[in-house]
Amino acid sequence: MKRSVLYFLLGTGVSFLLNYYLLGSQGWKVDLFYAFAFGLGWGIAYFVDHPEWALFKKMGISFIGIVLLFVIGFLFFSFEIAIPSIIKFSTVFVAYYLIASFRESKSLRGK
Repeated sequence: MKRSVLYFLLGTGVSFLLNYYLLGSQGWKVDLFYAFAFGLGWGIAYFVDHPEWALFKKMGISFIGIVLLFVIGFLFFSFEIAIPSIIKFSTVFVAYYLIASFRESKSLRGK
């Protein structure tokens, strides 16, 4: 759990700094929200990276992340801001498992 939080915080921080300072800012609030989506994707992907867990459980937890992003995005921003955050989350989540698929254990967690 601690590493999941660490991945979330590092993913959020690095993504925010890259978006805000290097890739062109859309305003610090939007950049922070998109960074939150990026960090949440890495954190949840690491959290559910248990080979013994059923796929249904993993997808259910990731769906909770998607709903959370949609609700926050829709409440504080707009539909046009909420949808890209879900795409960022999903892209990071899939990328994590794509990278993990190249390992024999199919997991990025240490043994």
